[in-house]
Amino acid sequence: VWNASMVFFQTALLAGYAYAHLLQRIPTMRVQVGVHLGLLILAALFLPLQISGLLGNPDPSRPALWLLATLALSVGAPFAVLSATAPLLQAWYARVRAGHADGKNPYVLYAASNLGSFLALLAYPVLIEPLASLSDQRIGWSLGYGLFVLMVVGLGVQVWRRREVGTADPAPLTISPPIAWREKGMLVLLAAAPSSLMLGVTAHLTTDVASAPFLWVIPLALYLLTFVIAFQTRPAIPPALGLGLHGAMAAACAALIAFRTGEWLLVFTVNLAAFFFTALMCHQRLAARRPAPDRLTEFYLLLSLGGVVGGVFNGLIAPAVFNMVWEYPLVLVAAGLLRPWSRREIRPWEIICCVTGVVIAFLGPLSMEAVRYAPDVRAAVPDAQLVRIAQGVLGIATLFAFLVRDRAVLFTVVLASIVWSGYHLARGYDWALSERSFFGVMRVAKIDDPLMGGPVHVLMHGTTLHGAQAQGAQNLCQPTLYYATSTPLGQAMLQMQTRRLDGARVGVVGQGSGAMAAYKRAQDQLTFFEIDPMVDRLSRDPAWFTYISTCAQGPIRTVLGDARLTLGHETPGSYDLLIIDAFSSDAVP
Repeated sequence: VWNASMVFFQTALLAGYAYAHLLQRIPTMRVQVGVHLGLLILAALFLPLQISGLLGNPDPSRPALWLLATLALSVGAPFAVLSATAPLLQAWYARVRAGHADGKNPYVLYAASNLGSFLALLAYPVLIEPLASLSDQRIGWSLGYGLFVLMVVGLGVQVWRRREVGTADPAPLTISPPIAWREKGMLVLLAAAPSSLMLGVTAHLTTDVASAPFLWVIPLALYLLTFVIAFQTRPAIPPALGLGLHGAMAAACAALIAFRTGEWLLVFTVNLAAFFFTALMCHQRLAARRPAPDRLTEFYLLLSLGGVVGGVFNGLIAPAVFNMVWEYPLVLVAAGLLRPWSRREIRPWEIICCVTGVVIAFLGPLSMEAVRYAPDVRAAVPDAQLVRIAQGVLGIATLFAFLVRDRAVLFTVVLASIVWSGYHLARGYDWALSERSFFGVMRVAKIDDPLMGGPVHVLMHGTTLHGAQAQGAQNLCQPTLYYATSTPLGQAMLQMQTRRLDGARVGVVGQGSGAMAAYKRAQDQLTFFEIDPMVDRLSRDPAWFTYISTCAQGPIRTVLGDARLTLGHETPGSYDLLIIDAFSSDAVP
């Protein structure tokens, strides 16, 4: 949902920047200000902000399209017009200050704009959300919008006063050579990679590392901060230092990215640092390529197009073609090719370092395969310890990746080898099946539990277990984890069945592995409310779980959709027991 929402806002930003670029075709600055003020007033008709109900309830089979269309109808107009203000003000500033030193670099105002966004973003979880209700926030946003319109009116008054006192309208800027198509493509790529990584690292951290309310704020804040630093007159982190730190953190992240480990703080920090310095590297290269001020709005149009490309790849394409968050490691590795390409001849030691790094990276998977045929070693060393040894080997490979960081292609080759090896190792020890939908990644792990009579299938969504089922005949229909008969959920179910000997009517929000179906008697009625069709399919697949297909006595009903809405269609008082068990990773929905 977060990724699809970001696709909408990035697309609305592109629309706003395209409008700002087209507005520059009007030669008179007074007319430009008037047009922009008129559109701001028209967009105010959508205030106060509210979710449009024109499209009805979301369709579980096409949730992304419903979300994008609903956001467009609800907030599209005011957001698009507001977003155009940043490039417009910079373009107007460049015209007014033409011939002055500060007029040659209006791009520094982009750093100020993103600094404002950065501070507002941090203020939301710290001040706004705890202190103001949603109604108060809507009113406050509308008042802020009105204040902004008044400021644009003030700007328009100043422009018209220049005419009254006989001051000529600022002349259009001198036309510079057009941006070459190859350069345009490079600008789009440099903007697309950080956009994709921002969404990728958010999905990765909330799914495989840790989850907490407002966790999405951190990657987005770091993303905005890289713009602030990149477009500063004197960057707080010089580009040369940023390149070195990117080389180090990207290599370290490559060695850890595939593994889920108890050292969550280390993994959390390394992933965010790798994302930050990759985004900073790309944005500093963007800033270094900024054209003359007369091409300013075109530059920002290309930048926003790159943001949409990265967002669409993560938010719409990746969930349809990948079975896990592959886009994150893929773009993390590919970003290595966006580093500067040295023109000097490759030295022999650089080739040796590259080959050595690749060989060492592949030693991990090769060693693990060899251990499979050495039962004595396998019995003496636990699987978890073998994985740690393999991680240490990958750590050595990262040193060789760092040594060739000035060679973009060699650096990327070693990085790709490390990432591939890590996922090859983790694939065999963390899960047996991985599938993905709009709502996230679901995995089924096969573990051996002697207390449960042997193999057990465990359904996982990130760091949360959504159910487990023993595969042995003796415990096949025994609910486990927090659905066991000894847990509050199990006790509540058993007590209700005792009270309703003629049949209990039970509703469960969140289907998971379908473990609650093991309690169903022939006379009971059990209904699951599940938002993700993929979860319903997995829990009904006998290859993985049989609580619904085998253990339940009688049919099980599943209502697909957002339970906050679908429950409203049920007859009031129609359930004896309602169980709320809807979680996405460890975050309470």
